[in-house]
Amino acid sequence: MPEWLQAGGWGLLAGSALLLGAVTGWYVRVPQWVNASIMAFGAGVLLSAAAFELIGKAHERGGTFPTAIGAAGGAVAYTLANVALARHGARHRKRSGRQPTEKDRPGSGSAIAVGAVLDGVPESVVIGASLLTGNTVSLVTVAAVFLSNVPEGLSSAAGMRRAGRSRRFVFLLWTGIALLGGVAALAGRVLLGGASPALLAAITALAAGAILAMVTDTMVPEAFENAHLLVGLITVAGFLAAYALSIA
Repeated sequence: MPEWLQAGGWGLLAGSALLLGAVTGWYVRVPQWVNASIMAFGAGVLLSAAAFELIGKAHERGGTFPTAIGAAGGAVAYTLANVALARHGARHRKRSGRQPTEKDRPGSGSAIAVGAVLDGVPESVVIGASLLTGNTVSLVTVAAVFLSNVPEGLSSAAGMRRAGRSRRFVFLLWTGIALLGGVAALAGRVLLGGASPALLAAITALAAGAILAMVTDTMVPEAFENAHLLVGLITVAGFLAAYALSIA
C-alpha cells in the first residue's frame, strides 16, 4: 500500500475517535466530573506525546534551533487563531457545560467548527509526517491522538447538546473533522516528502507547540473546573500511559 494512503488511513483512524466520543457525549448522560476526568487523562496523553514523540524527535532530526523556533511559532499561531475564534463564541468549545447558544452568540456554531479544525489538524499532519522517518507510522503518536480525541469529542458534544445545537450539526461536524484528519495526515506525508531534516524538525515542533497551547487553553480548564481535587493524578496517569507506549 502506498505510504500516502497509509498516512490517510492512520489519520482517519485517530480522527474517528472524535466521532466515537461525540456519539457517547450526545447519547449518554455522562456526569461532568467523569467528562473532566477523561479530559484530564487525554491532556496528560497529549503532553507526553508532545514531549517525547514530537519535541524529542524534532530535536534529534534538526537540533535545538529549528525545534525551538517551530514550537514557539506553533504556540503563537495557535494562540492568535484561538483569540480570534474566542471573540466569536468558540472560547469554550471543548467545555461540557459552558458553550454559548446560537441565540446568545450568533455565529458561535461556525466558530466552534473552525476551532475544532484548528485543534485537530496539527496532530494529523504529524501522523502523516511520522512516515517520513521510516516505512511505518508512529503508532505511539496515533495512539496518543486517538486516546485524547475521545474525551475531546465527548465533552464538546455534551456541551453542544446543552447549548441547544442539533444532532445533525454535532455529528456532521465531528464526521467532517475525522475525515479532515485523514486528509491532513495524507497531506503531511505528501507535502513534506522532500523536506530537509531541519524543516521537518521545525514543522514537527510547530505541531507540538500548537498542541501544548491547545491542551493548556482548552482541555486543562475543563478538567480542573470539575475534577480539580484529582486532576493532577489523572493527568499524570495519562502522561505515564503515553510514556509507557513511547518506550515499549
